[in-house]
Amino acid sequence: MRDQRESLRALQDWYAAQCDGQWDPLSGIRIGTLDSPGWSLRIDLSSTGLAGRPFTEVKVQGDDDDDWCHCRIRSEVFEAFCGPDHLVDVIAIFLAWAVAAARNAAH
Repeated sequence: MRDQRESLRALQDWYAAQCDGQWDPLSGIRIGTLDSPGWSLRIDLSSTGLAGRPFTEVKVQGDDDDDWCHCRIRSEVFEAFCGPDHLVDVIAIFLAWAVAAARNAAH
């Protein structure tokens, strides 16, 4: 449970750092559900320092039908889709990439 709270806190902190005091209902972070079942995560990167940064697509398929995830960037949006037990995993994939991309941009 602690890792889940830490991942969500880190995502909240990342989002807060991107905000400029104005809310744009067309951008931001969207978490939804799939009918497969599973989760979707969409993070608009267009007005962040991550826009245009390279991301290596991630596709993982485990042994059972619910054990999977797929992360990619399309049109400056980080998109992740996953089985019902992997929302924290795709958040962690995003955060690891965001931290590494920011670190590389600073050098």
